[in-house]
Amino acid sequence: MAMPAAARVVLACGLTGLGLVVLNQMTAPSLDPSLERASVLGSILSVLLLLVALLWQRVEPVAPERVPLQGREGLELAPDLDAPLAEELGWGSTMLLTATPAAVVLLHWRGRVLLERGLLGSGAFQPGAICRRCMATGKAISLVDLKLYPGREEFAALPTGLPAVLVQPLGQEGVLVLGGWSPRCFSRSDLIWVEGWARRLTGELARVSAGEAPAGEVSSTAAPGTG
Repeated sequence: MAMPAAARVVLACGLTGLGLVVLNQMTAPSLDPSLERASVLGSILSVLLLLVALLWQRVEPVAPERVPLQGREGLELAPDLDAPLAEELGWGSTMLLTATPAAVVLLHWRGRVLLERGLLGSGAFQPGAICRRCMATGKAISLVDLKLYPGREEFAALPTGLPAVLVQPLGQEGVLVLGGWSPRCFSRSDLIWVEGWARRLTGELARVSAGEAPAGEVSSTAAPGTG
């Protein structure tokens, strides 16, 4: 990985300073205590600059490499959804696919898939142990590198080779599943977006499932977690 320009400048300053300290020590006519103290301080500062340059790459965020996934892009909605809910699902899934590293968005509610959008898998997704634990605890589960988890067969219905999966609970009756393009691709801000939309969506799904009228017309400009 190439070193950033700022880190190279710091590294050059550290090497130059260390070289000048050595040169000054070697060409001094006499090694008095004041010169030795100055040389020690200069050496310490130069070494600190070298360490800063070397550590710079570790704190510099590196974008994960995108995996070339195979699959057909599309949108599948349950045919019996009412118009406001279908509009909400269409808007929300579009936002997640464009504003996050998600390659596929799938919504499973009360025993059936209501939405699958992006790269479509083989279908017939059924929640397993990971999704059930997510619903029971009410907390999202992020599988940052799917191939490392023994329960990855649960997501076999998603596109083959999917490197990362995020499972967000919708109360205790459903899950929102996002598959990412690369390992460790979902950031903290992505998790906040998904959680916000999930809260909004859970209430809407509960109302529709109970046969109640929608609380109001869904606005395409609303943000997740509002309304």
